[in-house]
Amino acid sequence: MLLQILAVGDIVGEGGQDILSRRLREMKQTYDIHFTVVNGENASGVGITPKQAKGLFDAGADVITLGNHTWNRMQITEFLDREPNILRPANYAGKVPGRGFGVFDGPKGLKIGVMNLMGRLELNPNLDSPFKMANNILKSAECQQCDVVVVDFHAEATSEKGAMGWYLDGKVQAVWGTHTHVPTADTQVLPNGTGFVTDLGMTGAQRSILGMRPENSINIFMGGLPRRFEEAEGVCKINACCFSIDTQTKQCVQVKRVDLLE
Repeated sequence: MLLQILAVGDIVGEGGQDILSRRLREMKQTYDIHFTVVNGENASGVGITPKQAKGLFDAGADVITLGNHTWNRMQITEFLDREPNILRPANYAGKVPGRGFGVFDGPKGLKIGVMNLMGRLELNPNLDSPFKMANNILKSAECQQCDVVVVDFHAEATSEKGAMGWYLDGKVQAVWGTHTHVPTADTQVLPNGTGFVTDLGMTGAQRSILGMRPENSINIFMGGLPRRFEEAEGVCKINACCFSIDTQTKQCVQVKRVDLLE
């Protein structure tokens, strides 16, 4: 079959949560989506609470992935151990709550593996290598049972995201980048059949800088005193990509942007 997987860019604040709750199911119907992965690490602006995670599931997310703000709302820690459908980056060093890889039920009995990794370049050097972690997960018995494997690579540097896509080409069916909140136009199928995009973008206020009020960023660059970033208000958008995967050949055949602007 042709499996349609929707990957949704970082949900930012209440505006991002609101548009997702109102429009995600419509998008899934429009594009005949079978499985949806949503990055939720900015649902609180920074971090996510159990209540917000449940709201994303209610909106239609099958799996929530996280990133460098995983621990900004510490009440999420126990939830990460209890709820199998929310993932944090697998390459966090040491013993931390939760898991970074899961196997989930898809249509017609398909097993879909979702891997959440985080980059180290210009983001967090105190992590295990995401490349080595990806290898370890792919070799695991849990991963071997999967029909399809997709990867959310939460990273700052576009070069590191690209390197991960090419490194995993032919080993997984899709790799997408998150974290930088700016949608990229490089949707492509790599030579060995892996769908790739450097960054999905974000889900939140359109008139903003990365979902936050522009004056917050301007203040920093003009040498102002540090102050709390505030979520921007107004009309919102959903940045997302659809990955079409042939489950017989186990290759991605198309990647396309399916952004929604209100």
